[in-house]
Amino acid sequence: MFSRVSQAQRPDFTFTVSARGKPAGVPVFRFLRRHFGNLALARIDSLFGFVERSTLYGGRTFRGRELSDRDVAQLNNAGIGIRLPLSNHFVHREEYEQNRALLAKYHNPLNSVIVTNDDLATWVREEFPDYRIDASVIKNINKLDKLDKALAVYDGVVLPMSANEDDAFLASIVAKHRITLFANAGCAFTCPARTCYVSVSRINKGDTRQPFVCSQSTRERELLGMIEFALLPLVNQGFRSFKLLRPAPGMMTGY
Repeated sequence: MFSRVSQAQRPDFTFTVSARGKPAGVPVFRFLRRHFGNLALARIDSLFGFVERSTLYGGRTFRGRELSDRDVAQLNNAGIGIRLPLSNHFVHREEYEQNRALLAKYHNPLNSVIVTNDDLATWVREEFPDYRIDASVIKNINKLDKLDKALAVYDGVVLPMSANEDDAFLASIVAKHRITLFANAGCAFTCPARTCYVSVSRINKGDTRQPFVCSQSTRERELLGMIEFALLPLVNQGFRSFKLLRPAPGMMTGY
């Protein structure tokens, strides 16, 4: 049995880890032992993945629930949060209201939402203030002026994978404690267009005419497969939060 981890017990840097592709029927701690067994539980501050269906999801196509009610309860009981990937590009007020019950269900200080649409971030903050609200990597915040604007709206920002190799940009960031960097990277590391994200946003709205679109078919790029970043230099600079993916079949990208 995993014991609860208090914030005081957390190490100096932590991870949000991927529950992408996890069947809802697989117990969450069994999943963590199998796929992230080399990571101390105290270093895991949250898991990101789908709960019940929502038209607000982005990033990945919703194919079914990944975190069950039991998973969420067990994680929260152990002091670990969940991160709801509400990173759809397209959100209107009526749709937000239709998702109010989902937001209310998971609203507690351990949990967070990952958002691309600034209006959605504002609405969530007004009504559900206990959520941490992070700007999604999909926003592709890669310059200091864009970062400053995002930090005025969001509690934190997930920077794109390429930021790990932009030494000048990283050095210029003052609020490093509000930044999440990637611990590893897949195909998005070299992607020139990220066309998949817009197509997935439409697919998750139920648009049956929208195909999945990948920029690889229109603009060739080098595919490096899954790569691991050296984290110690980033920790030494003051970064404390990292996003850890799970390699997808084929090893070209991560869940």
